[in-house]
Amino acid sequence: MSIISTFSKRKKLVEKAGKPDIFQYAELPQQFRVQATHIIADALGFAVLRNPFGDNHSPTFELWFSIFKTQCREQGVYSLSRSGSNPQSQCLDYILQADTDQTLDIIELSLRVIEFVLPTINSSFDGQSVGITLKPQEAIADMNARFMEHNLGYQYTNNKIVRVDSEFIHREIVQPAMRLLNEAQFSGASDEFVRAFDHYRYHRYKEAINEAAKAFESTMKTICDLRRWTRKPGATARDLIQIMLDKGIVPPEMATHFSGLRSALESGLPTVRNKNSAHGQGLDPINVSPHLVAYALHLAASDIVLLVEGHRAKK
Repeated sequence: MSIISTFSKRKKLVEKAGKPDIFQYAELPQQFRVQATHIIADALGFAVLRNPFGDNHSPTFELWFSIFKTQCREQGVYSLSRSGSNPQSQCLDYILQADTDQTLDIIELSLRVIEFVLPTINSSFDGQSVGITLKPQEAIADMNARFMEHNLGYQYTNNKIVRVDSEFIHREIVQPAMRLLNEAQFSGASDEFVRAFDHYRYHRYKEAINEAAKAFESTMKTICDLRRWTRKPGATARDLIQIMLDKGIVPPEMATHFSGLRSALESGLPTVRNKNSAHGQGLDPINVSPHLVAYALHLAASDIVLLVEGHRAKK
């Protein structure tokens, strides 16, 4: 099921442009919690059928009960909510009310059941008859998209929910870069950096790399312009890096250390962008892995912090 681009979502993207925070980890918005219940219910169907005759348990009742029982055991409780004895109701109500870690626990557990257990039994019954409207991979993709939509720094991958970047990197590199670029003089680079994360959130990976590289280059161009340093109109990342070194944004006594940094800057982000994003794809489409995109964004952020702080420190 595709994620619909609504008016309110587009409006929020415009309103958040330029703000420093990208991902957050502490609070799961109620809207996300509700969306998560829809995804899991659409993938597993009903636990109990509305059938007045005979056994009213659906073929997926045992899956719901397994999720319920496992979560109860891990939390050391006998029930997850006061919503009755139906394991589906218990699980979904728990997602709506539990704290962040516990909610992520049951979402992860549910996605594991959906991915690995459900396919082993659903060939024996008609999924639509019990309310199943999402295939396992569709449910996983939908959940990951909702994490991104709400700026939540989590993704379900390789059987588990993981953070898309470490809290340290986010706090010490990404947020400072956003704060520095929010200064009016760096508005162009700021817009490009925000767009990079917007593209990343919506899985437009090649566009994310391209915007991150543009933000990195725009930062150096802005420093040149503010200091009235001559640069060619079509200066490349390599040209701009050389100017930063020649003009002392990097202090002379650190020349040996930053000769290695120069190599990292030249062979890192610009090359990632050149090889994966900035040129034509040819006959075979180019697929950019999410971890490569995260690397590009973090490298851009750390480079930007280095350059702007160096600019501000230089007399």
